[in-house]
Amino acid sequence: MKYRLLTLFTLFLPFLSTAQETSAMGLDERINAWFEPITAVWEGIVFWQVPGTGIPLVVIILVLGATFFTLYFGFINIRKFPLAINVVRGKYDDVEAPEGHGVEKAEVNIVDGDLPDTIRDESEEGEVSHFQALATAVSGTVGLGNIAGVALAIAIGGPGATFWMILCGLLSMSTKFVECTLGVQYRDVGEDGTVYGGPMYYLSRGLKERGFTGLGKVLAVIFAVLCVGASFGGGNAVQSNQAAEQLIGMMGLQGGSSGFIIGIVLAIVVGIVIIGGIKRIAQVTEKIVPFMAVIYAIACLIVIFANFSYIDDAFGLIFKGAFTPEAGLGGLFGVLIVGFRRAVFSNEAGAGSAAIAHSAVKTKYSASEGIVALLEPFIDTVVICTMTALVIIFYNSGGAFEYGGDGAGQVLVDGVDVGGVTLTSMAFQSVIPWFPYVLTFAVLLFAISTMISWSYYGLQSWKYLFGRSKAADLCYKVLFIAFIIIGASASMGAVFAFSDAMILALVFPNMIGLMILFPVVKKELNRYLAAIKKS
Repeated sequence: MKYRLLTLFTLFLPFLSTAQETSAMGLDERINAWFEPITAVWEGIVFWQVPGTGIPLVVIILVLGATFFTLYFGFINIRKFPLAINVVRGKYDDVEAPEGHGVEKAEVNIVDGDLPDTIRDESEEGEVSHFQALATAVSGTVGLGNIAGVALAIAIGGPGATFWMILCGLLSMSTKFVECTLGVQYRDVGEDGTVYGGPMYYLSRGLKERGFTGLGKVLAVIFAVLCVGASFGGGNAVQSNQAAEQLIGMMGLQGGSSGFIIGIVLAIVVGIVIIGGIKRIAQVTEKIVPFMAVIYAIACLIVIFANFSYIDDAFGLIFKGAFTPEAGLGGLFGVLIVGFRRAVFSNEAGAGSAAIAHSAVKTKYSASEGIVALLEPFIDTVVICTMTALVIIFYNSGGAFEYGGDGAGQVLVDGVDVGGVTLTSMAFQSVIPWFPYVLTFAVLLFAISTMISWSYYGLQSWKYLFGRSKAADLCYKVLFIAFIIIGASASMGAVFAFSDAMILALVFPNMIGLMILFPVVKKELNRYLAAIKKS
């Protein structure tokens, strides 16, 4: 097995030759010169467009799947929204009690070496409340996708991209419900009691239960491989890229190696946590990140209320731009695609990655966690992303830049190309002059916390592929740290393109599994609702 792991390091050999051929370049340019061609090829594969439509197949699958789940479960994203709030509030905690008020014990799947007694015991004891689970998940998803990703969407697609982000967020609530329910339903428990879960397990175990053993194994492996790549991209490279961009802008750093140096520092900090086992930094970040998320939301509200008289005009631009986008922005489908790409990157619904985290939650009813999880896309995309979009639209009300820019996320402001987190920072600065300093600190915290969280997602997938050995763990963590440096050094366009492609590629194997296993979710939902009625 160690030989299989070592062969992965050959991926970095092209970088060595590229570095020799471009010795006149700075380190950032060298890394970007190697990274961009790989990104272009992978993006072309994942975003293959259906002939005659101009729409990527992955977007069609995502939209149709989310729409189907919304209709099949009777608009659960709206109809059960009050129930989700009540579950988070703890109104139905008595249903989770060991006695269960006479309701049957949780069913467990005794396949592939399950330890049913362990699972049942854990689900009866409980570890965290639904509110704690939701708070943890939201604090993990609210981050650079909401800050830099939204700026990218507005820069490319104009205000209209916001409409499609909101729509995607609403539909994604149903998808998130399905995948997180399955994540808990088919989780695995190791001999030491550690819980393992996510699409790898509900694809292999769930599809085996439905008679698709071979297909389940293939899809599970494909998902695990892609999830490792997504952890290197969206969960890692984007975070270091935008953290480096914000620091370079705030500190006025010069030179062709600024991003590389910042990447080294970030790599050391993250490496101390995920390799050295020093949990203090992670514990501090865990406490500060939710606080910073609240500060960010308050800052958005300050800007919004400062431009209160312009809110109706801003929403007018959003709706008008959604269906009649300005020339040069790619037309209706172009704006739709931009909005959906940014929404999925932000809330990860349909990609299945969130199910990995939710699988570890201890509950007797898998659907209860799915109900709680459907709140995430609403908070993350419908609320936070929309607030960020409004801040940027307000900033541009006086014509600070031209929507569309260079088509890759950069717009011209006062003769300087800016994009991503820098554009968002400038928008806040127009109303709160000192906020960019706070935002820089927040970006660093969001970046580090997201990288730590995604290292867990990627590591779970890596363990599924290569086993649960220390050697496998170390190999993954070294590669993960390397991508922190690559992300900080490469261009924003290349990093976001690679990350979008990696995360959206997860939709292919995941959505196949969801379309086969949704009857299981229906059964679990009915069982949980029956338990609530008897409580």
